[in-house]
Amino acid sequence: MKVTLYGYWRSLAAYRVRVALSLKGVPFEEISVNLASGEQFGEAYSLINPQHVVPLLKHDGHEIGQSLAILEYIEDIWPNPKLMPSIPIDKAEVRALALIAIADTHPLIIPRVRNFLNKEWDLDESHQTKWAQHWFSEGNEAIENTLKKLGKSKTYSFGNEPTIADIALASHVIGAKLFGVDMSVAPILSGIFENCMKLDSFSSAHPLKQAGAPN
Repeated sequence: MKVTLYGYWRSLAAYRVRVALSLKGVPFEEISVNLASGEQFGEAYSLINPQHVVPLLKHDGHEIGQSLAILEYIEDIWPNPKLMPSIPIDKAEVRALALIAIADTHPLIIPRVRNFLNKEWDLDESHQTKWAQHWFSEGNEAIENTLKKLGKSKTYSFGNEPTIADIALASHVIGAKLFGVDMSVAPILSGIFENCMKLDSFSSAHPLKQAGAPN
């Protein structure tokens, strides 16, 4: 069945889905939804995704939104190579680590939040950047301390094979770097990110390598 990803070059959430599909060796077509121009609010995309966000995955007649739900769907449909452990506690720990990036940090720095800050409180771009840097730094601290507590990091966050947690952490670090956040305070996280980016599935999916990205 054809796989279609609705994404956008700068979307960290769409990045996660690109990585997962690539790791699984699943060919897909990506359709860009121009978030900067407001295309996500147009009638055509609203019919597909009333949340007005990306990513959205179409497969086998189904339309799935929200990056973590998409990642877990991909894991269920294409189980190899595994991106989630089988043991319940390990699976919960992977999901919990991923959610620090996906649910706790990323939602606070997305364009619609920063636009609201500008509209309601007249926070210009420099203040919006400071806002994003703060929340990325908070996320760095939470992730780094969680990795220390778990004590499982080798090549990746849960050993020598990447998981959904690593996909989430890679998206977090990419966003933090784009906003000029100091990553030296998170050496474990930074090491995991460097290892992830040695894999083509992670590096080729980078937002700045996508069509429409600035040079």
